[in-house]
Amino acid sequence: MKIVSWNVNGFRSILTKGFQEVLANSGADVFCLQEIKARQDQVLCEFGHYTCHWNSALRPGYSGTATLSRSEPLSVSVGIGEAEHDSEGRVLTTEFADFYVVNVYVPNAGRELTRLDYRVNAWGPAFRRFLKNLEKEKPVVVCGDLNVAHNEIDLARPKANVGNAGFTNEERADFGKFLDEGFVDSFRHFEKGPDHYTWWSYQNSARSRNIGWRIDYACVSEVLVPRLESSFIQPEIMGSDHCPVGVTLRS
Repeated sequence: MKIVSWNVNGFRSILTKGFQEVLANSGADVFCLQEIKARQDQVLCEFGHYTCHWNSALRPGYSGTATLSRSEPLSVSVGIGEAEHDSEGRVLTTEFADFYVVNVYVPNAGRELTRLDYRVNAWGPAFRRFLKNLEKEKPVVVCGDLNVAHNEIDLARPKANVGNAGFTNEERADFGKFLDEGFVDSFRHFEKGPDHYTWWSYQNSARSRNIGWRIDYACVSEVLVPRLESSFIQPEIMGSDHCPVGVTLRS
């Protein structure tokens, strides 16, 4: 089963930049989108053999997630069941026979770190509780924009970004707690080397120079590690300031 995840920075925008071709060529069984910035009635198109499920933010043009799947999930749920966290459309869960796929767009700490406290002391613990409750039923695949570069190897210029949103000690420690709960960063399971990024600033030709950050992930419950066949990043796919990432699991 192949699962792909992409922060598209606007669903309607990406449709004008070849998204349907990317989807058709992806081979994905499940394709998770973040930062869709749209409601279902604003995206009036078909996606071939895929069914699209939605969790749009209440605020127009902001945040939101959508999951496209080839086969109909056993169940679909929006949010994490806690009202203070569920108005921004950040979590969409699809259930399949062997595991859950959790599509997530983690809140950004903000340029002035205005949401850092919320991000690490409210959202982080609540999201981990939600995942651990799911794991009581079956394993979990967590895909999405987690808005944190965990280690120095995960961004091109770590020393220049210490304390900036996405690379604060607090956010990195919060991601560490997520791993301590038994989730595995599938990309690092296979690839230990540098220079692999998933987001690049639009400024200063950052992408062509590969001055980026790895903030998009496909993570799995520890019990799924023996089924990991591959984990990948696709920087060659354009259209957003992020690129797709994903994981393939053996049957």
